[in-house]
Amino acid sequence: MSGLSSTSTTTPGNSKIPIPVLGFGVYQIPADKCIAACKAALETGYRQIDTAQLYRNEEQVGAAIRQSGIKRSDVFVTTKQGLRGDTPGDTYRLAADSVKRIAGDRADAYVDLFLVHIPWIRGEAEGRKEVWQALERLFHEGKARSIGVSNYSIHHIEEMKEYATIWPPHVNQIELHPWSQQRGVVAFCERQGIALQAYSPLAEGTKMNDIVLRRIGDKYAKTPAQVLVRYGLQKGWVVLPKSENPHRIGENYNVFDFEIDEQTMEELDKLDKTETPDEV
Repeated sequence: MSGLSSTSTTTPGNSKIPIPVLGFGVYQIPADKCIAACKAALETGYRQIDTAQLYRNEEQVGAAIRQSGIKRSDVFVTTKQGLRGDTPGDTYRLAADSVKRIAGDRADAYVDLFLVHIPWIRGEAEGRKEVWQALERLFHEGKARSIGVSNYSIHHIEEMKEYATIWPPHVNQIELHPWSQQRGVVAFCERQGIALQAYSPLAEGTKMNDIVLRRIGDKYAKTPAQVLVRYGLQKGWVVLPKSENPHRIGENYNVFDFEIDEQTMEELDKLDKTETPDEV
């Protein structure tokens, strides 16, 4: 993707809601540190924050947005649900509670994107159906502006045709970086117009000393992390780096002043360790 800027967005094929291409992840950021981290990200320029029920910091994400003074409509917020209640009503209430924790209990409260967090839900297919139907209800009520899935393989998305009134899902959030390219799932989602959100785009920091990555960083006078963020953006993914460190938060955002050339992108592509990269 050439011409990328800090204000660039992508819009799923069957949605009217644009998603900023760069977001801030808060996985494993403790609640007592989450507000400061989110405020640092917003001050830096990020306009997307990705949380989840599992992270136990939804309330802090909402508080950070309010304290930032930035209009709620200018910040794209994603959350996720991976649990099923004892009844469909309970499952819906779990989802609605997330909206309240983030945006308050006003009638017009909403999140921008709500995802089914994992396909491995109690009851398997029935559980996936129940959580999705809860999200569809939120969507129709205006409490979720767009809805999608996370960690879904092709067959999980195809299965949704049996029960979804909104298909395809607007987003599939999966682990994506040079060592985990999941090419089959990515190609399927691209064909269906499903936006791809890349979690763990920095490979959880485990590859920062990779020889190829460091050489590319030297070539562009950028850190390995910046190369990885830029790589994901140029692949057309919505990239969600995370950090508690204000310096690194800023560093991960400073990726719009260079472009990785085609040959170097191919070098990074060759690092893929996905077991079945060509699964379709």
